[in-house]
Amino acid sequence: MNGAQALVQTLLSSGVEACFANPGTSEMHFVAALDQSVGMKCTLGLHENVVTGMADGYFRVARKPACTLLHCGPGLANGLANLHNARRASSGIVNIVGDQATYHRQYDAPLTSDTESLARAVSGWVCTSSDAADVGADAARAVQAANAQGGQVATLILPSDASWSEGGIVVSPLLPIAPAPIEAEALEACAALLRSGKKVLILLGGNALTADCQEAAWRIAKASNATILAEYSPALVARGCGRPQLERIPYSIDLAVERLKSFEGLITVNAKAPVSFFAYPGKPSVQYAPGTQIASLSDQGQDPLQALHALADELRAPVVSMPDPGPRPLAARGAITSEGVAQTLAALMPENAIVSDESISFGRNFYPFSHAAPPHDWLHLTGGAIGDGLPVATGAAIAAGGRRRVISLQADGSALYTVQALWTQAREKLPCTTIILSNRKYNILIGEYKNVGAKPGQTAMSMLDLSDPNISWVSIAKGFGVEAASASSLEELADLLAHSFSLDAPFVIELQIF
Repeated sequence: MNGAQALVQTLLSSGVEACFANPGTSEMHFVAALDQSVGMKCTLGLHENVVTGMADGYFRVARKPACTLLHCGPGLANGLANLHNARRASSGIVNIVGDQATYHRQYDAPLTSDTESLARAVSGWVCTSSDAADVGADAARAVQAANAQGGQVATLILPSDASWSEGGIVVSPLLPIAPAPIEAEALEACAALLRSGKKVLILLGGNALTADCQEAAWRIAKASNATILAEYSPALVARGCGRPQLERIPYSIDLAVERLKSFEGLITVNAKAPVSFFAYPGKPSVQYAPGTQIASLSDQGQDPLQALHALADELRAPVVSMPDPGPRPLAARGAITSEGVAQTLAALMPENAIVSDESISFGRNFYPFSHAAPPHDWLHLTGGAIGDGLPVATGAAIAAGGRRRVISLQADGSALYTVQALWTQAREKLPCTTIILSNRKYNILIGEYKNVGAKPGQTAMSMLDLSDPNISWVSIAKGFGVEAASASSLEELADLLAHSFSLDAPFVIELQIF
C-alpha cells in the first residue's frame, strides 16, 4: 500500500466522505487511490477558490469536514480567499495540498514555494508528511484537528514521493477533542449582569445560531428582559417560522452605533464584541457604547448550547413559545426592490431550504421581510472575502444530498470571482437556484467612498462600473450548462422562482436592478 492509498483509507475510516478537488501532477497518486476506494464522493471544481468554498459550505450544512485536493503552493494560494472565509466561519476542512517530491525541492522547480507559510495564514493546524509510513497517522491527526475548536482548517501537505512510495499504513480514527468546559465564573458573571437591571444585549455568533441555541437564548431574553441579536456575518442562522425573529447588527458603522448605543451590558455567546469592518475617519472602531459592561458566556471551542442551557437554568427561565411572525407573505408585485425580493422569496421558498447570501449591499434589509418564511437555514459571507456565495451554495447542496433547495442571493460583481461553480452545479445536477442581483456596478464601494471621506471623480467611478460592456448572465450560465432567464419585475421573479423550484437541476435568474 502506498502513502496515497493509506491517506484515502484513513480519511474514510475517520468519517471524511467528500473530496472537493482541482488536482495536478503531484496529486495523481491520490486521484488514483480515490479511484480504487469506495465511499468518497469526489467533486471537481474548475478553480481552487471554488474548491475551498465548496468545502466551507459542505461543513456548514453537514457539520463534518470534507477534504480538498489542491496542487502545490500556487494551487493553495488560489484557494486562500475562501479558506479565509472558512476560518472565519469555523468550518472544519482537511486541506490536502500536493507538493514537490522531497528530493526534488532542492532544484527549485517552477511550482516550488513555501507551502507551509501559505497554509499557516488560514489554518489552525499544519503538517508536512514526508514519509509514506507517516501519512496515515498524519491524516488521522488532520481530521481530529479539523473537528476541534468547533471546526477549523487543517492542512496536510503531501510531497509526491510520500504518495507514491510503498509503506503506507491505514490508521484508525482518533478520539475527538472535547470542547473546553463552560467556566463557572463566566456563567456567574453573565447571570449577575442579567440580574443587574441594566439594559443587556445577548450577541449570538459562530455555532450559537442553531434553532436549539436560539430557543435557549429566547428563554433567557424573556426571563431577563434582554435583547438578542446575531453577528453581522454568521456562518449559519436557523430562520423562519418557529424561530425568534432575529436581526443582525447592521453593517454600517453609523447604523450599528445607533442600534447599540442604549445597551449598558453585552453578553457574547461564541461571538466577539462587535467592531466595524473597516476604520473610518473620525468614527469609532467598536460599535458598542463606551462604558458597556462586557461578559463572555462561551467562546469558539466551547459548546454554546450547553452554556445557554446552564445560564437559562441559573436564571430559572421557563420554557416559552417562539414568537409568531404572522402569516406567510404573498409574493410582491411591481418594480424590483430589496424588500420586494425578500418578500417574494419568503412567499415561495420550499420548506427547509438553504440560502447562501452574498447579496452585499442590496440584501442588508432582507431579514425583516422573510421572518414568516418556512423554516430554513441562511449562510452568510463570514470573512468579507467576496466570491464565496456560489461555491458555498454548491458545497451546501452536496452536503444536503440533493434533498434541500439551495438559493443563492448573489451580487453580480462578486459572482464573477467564482462563476466556475455554476459548471459544477450543472455537472452534479444540483438543486440550486441562483438569483444574480445585476446592478452592473460595485455598489458597495460607491457607499464606501462616502464613508471614508473620499471624493471620487470620473476615473474612480469608472473603476466601479460593470456596464461597459454589459455582462450577460443568461449567456454565461447557459455556457456552463445551466438553464437561465432574466427578470425585470417582481412578477417575473416569482414565476422564475416557482419554475426553478420544480427542477432537479440548477437554474440562474438574472434580476435586473439597474
